[in-house]
This record gives sequence, structure tokens and C-alpha cells, in this order.
Amino acid sequence: MGRKLLLDKAHIEGIRYYDVYRKNGGYAAAEKALKSMSPDQVTEEVKKSGLRGRGGAGFPTGLKWSFLAKPEGVPRYLVCNADESEPGTFKDRYLMEFLPHLLIEGLLISSFALGANRTYIYIRGEYAWIPDILEEAIRDAHKNGWLGKNIQGSGFDLDIYVQRGAGAYICGEETALIESLEGKRGNPRIKPPFPAVKGLWQCPTVVNNVETLAAVVPIINIGGDEYAKIGIGKSTGTKLISACGNLNKPGVYEIDMTISVEEFIYSEEYCGGIPNGKRLKACIPGGSSVPILPANLLLKTAKGEQRMMTYESLNDGGFPTGSMMGSGGFIVLDEDQCVVRHTLSLARFYHHESCGQCSPCREGTGWMKRVLQNIENGKGKMSDIDLLWDIQRKIEGNTICPLGDAAAWPVAAAIRHFRDEFEWHVNNPEEAQHRNFGLAHYADPLPVVAAAAAV
Repeated sequence: MGRKLLLDKAHIEGIRYYDVYRKNGGYAAAEKALKSMSPDQVTEEVKKSGLRGRGGAGFPTGLKWSFLAKPEGVPRYLVCNADESEPGTFKDRYLMEFLPHLLIEGLLISSFALGANRTYIYIRGEYAWIPDILEEAIRDAHKNGWLGKNIQGSGFDLDIYVQRGAGAYICGEETALIESLEGKRGNPRIKPPFPAVKGLWQCPTVVNNVETLAAVVPIINIGGDEYAKIGIGKSTGTKLISACGNLNKPGVYEIDMTISVEEFIYSEEYCGGIPNGKRLKACIPGGSSVPILPANLLLKTAKGEQRMMTYESLNDGGFPTGSMMGSGGFIVLDEDQCVVRHTLSLARFYHHESCGQCSPCREGTGWMKRVLQNIENGKGKMSDIDLLWDIQRKIEGNTICPLGDAAAWPVAAAIRHFRDEFEWHVNNPEEAQHRNFGLAHYADPLPVVAAAAAV
């Protein structure tokens, strides 16, 4: 396997407890940052590392930190986005459940860099057992001088609070999260102003994902330049992937972004291939909101190059022939799966999770769900496929937050790459109730699909 930076000690018994974590090198990075570095130097190391946000957007973390406004006499806040509501994604849960002190150490270093003396972990409501684990770890960190006043004699103060959400997908969007944290309904805010200028309680705020903040620890330990050497191009460091679906070995994997998609799926070191000798039909490589790809476009790009597990390679070709790394929720579908049914399941989810603030999202998600239900239940018309395309096109880019895009992209990609499967459902309504369309041509040699996509 490739190099591990976050999960390298995950196998150690009792690593979730302070004594074991400390004995195995825990809080060494925090000690280094507090005693021998300035806040600006910590930020500079994160910039040099090339670390990109691991929550989905992939925005450079150090650059995001540098946007934080620093008006005199105004508090600043760091908020850890632990909402992780993206279907198919469960890597942050793994970190919080088994390596809580890694997150706390990352929060401590990041708060020091940002000048934030109060930090919040906003965690999704469904993770009901994890706040207890985090709060125990926070108490132990306090007890051992890593939180509170004058941490380790550095003069820096920090308190960390855990806030449970009520289980809303929309609160994974940073401004909706901030609204919820303030005790309001979790509706996204119009930007600008951005949270870096006016965030939590109208004060400068940085919101980062769990994995992103945990990654700050190895960056400080080994240095930003060394971290940047891992991976390919702008896809630096390691990335946690939540692998699920039709796989022999689903789970959380740490990759160094130098492996191919094919190796990740079929290698015994990672997912171990597809059960029962079935063939790969399709995959959503970055969580439910990114475009689905058929097998031939997943394993190779439209140019015929091997598709790699990097931000750039997964995005190669844009939405017509590519997808996104997203949150790393890697969902594999074998030859027996139905893309229409799968798309309906996602549409139902996004309709349920829309906050209703924007008309295109509020009305459009419900409309897409109903049309897909008709097609799946044998009541669809050929015109419904074009109607779906038109609805998603009018949702995308027309909402305050990206939930509208997240709802539109799966539908668009499903029609773009699997239109013949939708047409088969319409033309064979009774047969479609008893069997699936199957693999069809979705694993055929790439030039056939690439030519079709260009039409």
C-alpha cells in the first residue's frame, strides 16, 4: 500500500485514548507548532503542502486560511464541519470514532494559526454515539494541558465545543452550518459576505472538514514541502476514500493519489474487486452529488489514458466524460444494478433534504423525483427523459447554495451516459419491473463511447 499519514496508527489498540495516542507520537506536531513556530509559519507550511479541502470542493486550505479577516478586537472562529451527510461518505466518522485526538490536535494547530480561541465541531445528528467519544477526548486534552488557558506555556488559549446538528444534509454547506450553530434554521446565506469576513456571529470564521483539519498534523510533523512530494501534481498528500457498493472489501482506505482507479477497485491491497465475478458497470467516485461514470469512462479517460485517483484525472474531460474527487465517497455498481432506480434513490434524497429556500431547488427536486418514479414504475414516456434534462438544467447554477447542483448533476450524468437504459425502461415497462437493463455496452472499448459522447 501507499504511504499512510492519517491512518498509520489506526491499528494500535486503544489509540482513541489520550495515553496511547501520546505514547505513539501524539501532540508532537502541536508541541512543535506552539513552541517553535508562529501562526504565519504554520499557515505557510499548509500553503506549501498544497493541501486541498477534503470535504468536496477541493479548495486550497492554506489559501482559504489567508482570506480570514483580522480586524482588531474582533474574535475569530474555527468551525470543524463534521456533518458528513453526503451519501456514500463515512471517512470522517472513522477518524472521529477511532482517532479523536488526531482531530483535536489538528484543531489546536489550525486554531493557533488562525488566532481562534474558540472552536466548534458541528457534527451530524445521526452520529449519535460519536459526540461522547469527542467530548471524552476533549476532557483528556484539557486535563493534560492541550486545551484551556496558556496551553503548554505558549500563551495561547483554546476551548473546543461539540455541537450536535439535527440531521440536515443542507447543514454540510458552510453558511447553513453557521446559521444552525447560531441556533437558527439551517438555511444557506447569500454570499458575499463570505464567512472569512462575516461568519459565526458576524465574526471572521473558517470552516474546514474533519479530514482537512486532521491532515494539518502530518503536515507540521513532516513539513509542507515533504507533504507536497506525495501524490501527483496538485493532488498532494494522502486522501481518505470511503469505498462502498458492490465491492469485496468495502471500507475506509488511505491512498497517496498515485494509483489508478482500476488498481483501487481490483487490487487486493484495496477493494479486492467485485463480488461473485460480476463486471463493473458504473461508479460514482466522489459521493452521491458528483457525476456517475460508466465503466469504460471510469477506468480510462476520453483520451484513452489511464484514469488515476487524483483530483485532476477524475475531472479530466469535465462533466461530458469525467467526474470529481468530491468527498471521496466511492460507490461501485456491478452489472446487475439499475441506473434508473439508483438515480431515483438519489433524487428522492435531495428532494427530502432541500431546505426549500430557492424555488428551482424546492420545486425542481420534487419534479425530478416524480418523473423518475414514473419511469421506474413503468409509467414513463419518452418525452420524460428530455423533461428531466430540462429540469436539471434549470436547477443547476440557479440556487443560493450548491445543493441544487448536487441534485442536478447525478440526473444529468445518468441521462448523458445511460440514456439507452432510460429509453429501455420506457419502451419495456412490464419487463423493466422484473429485470434490469444489465451491463449493455457500458464496459465496451472506450472509442465507441467517446464517439457517442461527442455527438
